Amino acid sequence: MSRGHRSVGKRLVVRATILLCSLAVVVTGGVLTSAVSDAAPTTSGVGRGAGSVTQAYLTGATPGASVVLRDAAGTRVGAGHVDRLGSFLVRELAPGGGYRFEVGGRSGNSFAVLGEAPPPTAQFGQALRPGMNYIRVRDGITLAAMVRLPVGKTLADGPFPTLVEYSGYQIAAPGDFVLGALGSLARQPDPRSPAISTMLGGIIGPTAGFATVNVAMRGSGCSGGAFGLFDLPTTYDGYDVVETVARQPWVAHHKVGMVGISFSGISQIAVAGTRPPSLAAIAPMSITDDLYSTGFPGGIFNTGFANTWLAERQRDAAPAPAGGQPYPRVAIADGDRICADNQRLRLQSVDAERLVADNPTRTPSVHDHRSPSWWASRITVPVYLAGALQDEQTGPQWTAIIPRLAHNPNVWVKMINGSHFDSTHPQILGPWNEFLDIFVAHRVPTPKPALTALGPVLYEATSGTPGRPIVTARHPDAGSLSRARTLFAQDPRIQVFFGNGNGTGTVPPGNMSAPWSAGFSSWPPASVGDGHRLALGVGGTLGGAGGSGEVSFRPDPSARPAGTLDVTGPSMLPWKARPPYDWAPIPGQAGVGFTSAPQQTDTTVVGPASLDLRLASSAPDTDLQATVSEVRPDGREQLVTTGYLRASLRATDDAATALHPARDWLSPQPLPSGFSTARISLEPIAYTFRAGSRIRVTVTAPGGDRTSWRFDTPATGGRIVDTLALGPGGSSLVLPVVPGLRAGSPSAPCEGLRGQPCRVYTPAFNGG
Repeated sequence: MSRGHRSVGKRLVVRATILLCSLAVVVTGGVLTSAVSDAAPTTSGVGRGAGSVTQAYLTGATPGASVVLRDAAGTRVGAGHVDRLGSFLVRELAPGGGYRFEVGGRSGNSFAVLGEAPPPTAQFGQALRPGMNYIRVRDGITLAAMVRLPVGKTLADGPFPTLVEYSGYQIAAPGDFVLGALGSLARQPDPRSPAISTMLGGIIGPTAGFATVNVAMRGSGCSGGAFGLFDLPTTYDGYDVVETVARQPWVAHHKVGMVGISFSGISQIAVAGTRPPSLAAIAPMSITDDLYSTGFPGGIFNTGFANTWLAERQRDAAPAPAGGQPYPRVAIADGDRICADNQRLRLQSVDAERLVADNPTRTPSVHDHRSPSWWASRITVPVYLAGALQDEQTGPQWTAIIPRLAHNPNVWVKMINGSHFDSTHPQILGPWNEFLDIFVAHRVPTPKPALTALGPVLYEATSGTPGRPIVTARHPDAGSLSRARTLFAQDPRIQVFFGNGNGTGTVPPGNMSAPWSAGFSSWPPASVGDGHRLALGVGGTLGGAGGSGEVSFRPDPSARPAGTLDVTGPSMLPWKARPPYDWAPIPGQAGVGFTSAPQQTDTTVVGPASLDLRLASSAPDTDLQATVSEVRPDGREQLVTTGYLRASLRATDDAATALHPARDWLSPQPLPSGFSTARISLEPIAYTFRAGSRIRVTVTAPGGDRTSWRFDTPATGGRIVDTLALGPGGSSLVLPVVPGLRAGSPSAPCEGLRGQPCRVYTPAFNGG
């Protein structure tokens, strides 16, 4: 961190301390000692077996002993050795009774492996109170849960509208969120405080007048069980949590909402897909559509953020107190017996890195039930979905989930240019509050001064900018809930905010403020049709008339810096107003560029896009990256979007359209001699190319244009030669142009647009 950033941080600590004293949520929670932890052993050495959803687990057995799992027919369905904590776990089992573990040749108790059917409602009759709790789910595992009441309230003031946040981060730690955040800014983190990524449940929800229940997924924090990376037990735990929380006497209407960003945003989609009867609505932010699209963009392993995130999950899943997250280490040292007992299955957690390594193509049995898109079509409750189109962590391809929600009439989507954090943008968080007031609290949204006051502090602490004020109630005089709902429903199903950070008027560049927006009823917008096709031409032209030809280049991933920032893991640096981007031009023959003539009028592009290449290569496979940018009249170039493809995975399927080259990622095929079609799916675009600007597309090896993503692409040393066919019948760019949509604000210097690096335009060697 620079000296400037340190001085800003010190000022923010002082300012935040003064402003947030009245907002701090002071919670002193003990441990529910009456809760039941993981199943206790019944026979010395043999331990006790129990069934989860499609899984079976053993605890309390002799470490190192041989173990066999048999089904009701006596068939061996799993085998290995008991780990040093006395545990063993088998996955992907058929539901049913009669399972038994044999430990050292001795048969244990009989039990059932569970299916996806709901448990008896008696399961949910557990009492929770403010502070730290443990919620027992259907297979006997207990999950750590932190209950926070609205700021300044006690149980006597209830019942309260209630929100659940559910993730594998340090979410259920009982420390004060605000003081913990201040400590982190001062570089003195409190191990008892929740992670800043859980701020929606940790502070924003309580400040907005909601009780919140922050729940740690199995295999994380003080929760029991083995971590499973969005496996079925984890998903159905969410169902049990929703039903248990909703039955509390202090929960208004006995229905709850779900909130969260990133990890706790993704989890909402699957939990809502299980259709808990007591779920009122969900509000996921900064999600992905599919773990494969984040982990393997274009079929190429993401060695940047995706890999570091998986490694962090492995570290967090290690058993405390020797490993794991900070809070359980402290809790166990302080005598939390349940937290200590709940570490017993940690050595049986999924090896997420191995899971990825073993599945370089998209194995349906691994990815389907872990995919938000797979669950989205089952969701029936109202949805408020928000995300950024340059998300440096989970990626901007989250918009592919929107068509999966087409059956649901109560869906509102907000998208914006910017980073992972920008889904909590003030122009998004205001309607977020209204959505939750209407669909969870069943109350007319009214101004909330505390939430409005909290906004600038959170935004400055995370992004270095105050953002525009949060408007918590656009229609405070609605008069009735039905009228408030009608007014809220006038928001378009899909609202796109343009120009976030452009610094028009008195707003400084990089500030979290979007000057205009446009609404659409579908994704992609119906008016874009099959898109606008621009031919890649000889001499680096784009869209102009010309003859046929070819151009060859030598893709080399080492030709440029691997990313625009020296960031691969979680970091607030990409969230800053003006990050120190290093967006390098394409050197030598490492890539080709194609640039259009200046636009005669504003050209607004909204939706997915495709670069359709006629490609020949000197190698049987080649990794490619396509980048779309705007070349402005002032000679500056603005990054718009990127896309990737391992050419051996070029085959598309029946779902492919002119704008979206859909594929199953299952059938690698070497490139033949001569030319073949290789369509690169470009990440979604919502951008206006201004009149006088030129549209540019470049083709290179993967890397150099993203903040936190890196690519496991082979080193080529410039030895591979790729050739593109140009002109009529050759390669082309297909863009989703919205007819007649002009920019709603003046152009501004490109350096401030959030999530979009800017550089001096340098033509590629072929002229474009």
